[in-house]
Amino acid sequence: MTTAAQLFGTNLVAMATPMRPDGALSEPGLVNLVDHLLTTGCDGIVVGGTTGESPTLTDAEAVRLVRAVAAQAKPRARVIAGVGTYDTAASVRRARVAEAAGADALLLVCPYYNRPTQAGVVAHCTAVADATELPVMLYDVPARTGLAMTAATLTELGGHPRIQAVKDAKGDLFEAMSVMTSTSLAYYCGIDELNLPYLAAGATGVLSVVGNVAADRNADLIRAVRAGDLATARAINGSLIALVAAVMHTSPGAVMAKAALAELGIIPHATVRLPLLDAEPSHLAQLRAALAATFTTPAVA
Repeated sequence: MTTAAQLFGTNLVAMATPMRPDGALSEPGLVNLVDHLLTTGCDGIVVGGTTGESPTLTDAEAVRLVRAVAAQAKPRARVIAGVGTYDTAASVRRARVAEAAGADALLLVCPYYNRPTQAGVVAHCTAVADATELPVMLYDVPARTGLAMTAATLTELGGHPRIQAVKDAKGDLFEAMSVMTSTSLAYYCGIDELNLPYLAAGATGVLSVVGNVAADRNADLIRAVRAGDLATARAINGSLIALVAAVMHTSPGAVMAKAALAELGIIPHATVRLPLLDAEPSHLAQLRAALAATFTTPAVA
């Protein structure tokens, strides 16, 4: 039986989308970033998710990214394409195009803005899952969508043969443990602040924004938890606190991930598209301090 770790990986990164100063996609930046992610232990790359500025990507850009990342990353990492929208027909089209472009799996966000019923959420996700042969990871992020997937909805969707996992950015750890106990759905922590408790509670892995620059630390964290070495896991987690705060509690994560990548010389520019703006000076100063502290201090003494 194929496991979720084999389908999606365990140390996943919500990849930023490198752009030139004029806002066009940066091919050199993309090549460098994918190489960096593979080198630092990422085994699942999410292309065209929120951190990748999916709302501003054209359909042509989205498929171009999937094709380019798949050509470079496979078979060393799984390539998961973000295809969710608030329009079921559009999401179905994106899923089929992503499959043809070489994606290994799909990330499907709960429909946003139009706030369907839970029955509508089930119908939407089922339609997309039925559209291809690819495994599907649901993305439950009510802070962005305005609508949470209930435990009953997740349980029902978990009965679909291709819906295999959940990226949980809801932060309800008790619900997550309950669904993990009652279904075969694999959970991936989608909140960098809570990677350690989710892993300790049985999550298969993480799907991280901070992983754009610290996938190696996340890999160490996952290994420590799996080995039952919570002292080491806590030390690794502690070494990331300042960086997580700088990336996730200042300007938007997509902005700060790119800023961090540019600061480390992994991508040439930290360009984002409107309505996102460049990192504020005070946020950039906090990020620089966190990067310096994180990468000059060993994770474990």
